[in-house]
Amino acid sequence: MSHVHEVIDEAPVRELRRRLHACAELGYEVHETAQVVSDALESWGVEVTRGIGRTGLVGTLSGRPGPTSIGLRADMDALPIQEANTFAHRSRNPGVMHACGHDGHMAMLVGAARHLAARRDEFSGTVHFIFQPAEEGGAGARAMIDDGLFDRFPVDAVFGVHNWPGLPQGSVALRAGGLMASSNLFKVQVQGTACHAAMPHNGSDALLAASQIALSLQTIITRRLRPIDNAVLSVTQIHSGHADGVVPGEAWLSGAVRTFDGAVTTAIERHIGEIAASTAQAFGCTARSDFFRSYPPTVNDPDEAAYAAQVATQVVGGAKVIRDCEPTMASEDFAFMLQARPGCYAFIGNGAADQRIDGRSAGPCELHNPSYEFNDELIPVGVRYFVQLVRSFGERPRRRENSA
Repeated sequence: MSHVHEVIDEAPVRELRRRLHACAELGYEVHETAQVVSDALESWGVEVTRGIGRTGLVGTLSGRPGPTSIGLRADMDALPIQEANTFAHRSRNPGVMHACGHDGHMAMLVGAARHLAARRDEFSGTVHFIFQPAEEGGAGARAMIDDGLFDRFPVDAVFGVHNWPGLPQGSVALRAGGLMASSNLFKVQVQGTACHAAMPHNGSDALLAASQIALSLQTIITRRLRPIDNAVLSVTQIHSGHADGVVPGEAWLSGAVRTFDGAVTTAIERHIGEIAASTAQAFGCTARSDFFRSYPPTVNDPDEAAYAAQVATQVVGGAKVIRDCEPTMASEDFAFMLQARPGCYAFIGNGAADQRIDGRSAGPCELHNPSYEFNDELIPVGVRYFVQLVRSFGERPRRRENSA
């Protein structure tokens, strides 16, 4: 008999999600969060190992004897945003909130661990529940991998999810290949010569040069790359000057670059340096460019994406599975895990951005927004998805490279 649509005991998982929302913490400093998760897992007989990648943890559970091992991952950190919501479980830490739904991701994974721990005879092999710090810019996935994550907890494949506002509630969207873009940052420092604002001919205006550089960088996308190359370049900061009567001699600008292709990223890095240097020179200034590669693209393995789509279809029905969804220029450090092991990352629809929830601010329910709130109606969907990934994993067709 199929267990895909069995009843999930949601109440304790919802309560845990709201408890996690209230104790939102940043980056690697997710100490209370990790303690709440660890206590819950251990109370159900899941073996927990802490301190991986500083504050990451892994829960391990074995079912019937079997050769396979699967990894399931959730992110633990919040964002430096002051929450606008007024419900009882709003963040109690000023300036910090779960504005991206990581509280929901943790709850769904803890719920799956709870469900499986009570039914170990229904799956074979081993499952590792990976709770990762510092997804929001801190590369916590890489830190856990560098700390021996997959050496200490070997997996044949690894899976993760992210809630996605705007997608129909409870739908699942994924694709083989590139799902999310790489994340890269740049900074251009311009050096000129300060002078009196009434006598600009006596200096070299660094602010004017920086402004022209900011405009010229947009031509990289429209005139330096091929029209079929997917990329975004956004100048997000310009800083210069200290007094109204002084032409500034220094300025800097910075921003973000997103791509799906490493060669395109390299080309953009080169073009930023060339444009900044030549434009600054035209204004009698000099410029130095620095480029920082943060996260690689999130690229799903074709075999594991097909498997994840099959599982999602069992859980939510074929009509609610988007098998070749549109990629997004957002980024995710789950990308590091997909570089280390085959796997699949998927989106679960969080519902409309204007959903009404008691105590939620009137602002949009969008990611990285002070009025965001995770939709608890997703909890049974996420729990069933994770549970079914584990139950079916030992019986899935072997990967192509292992086939005779």
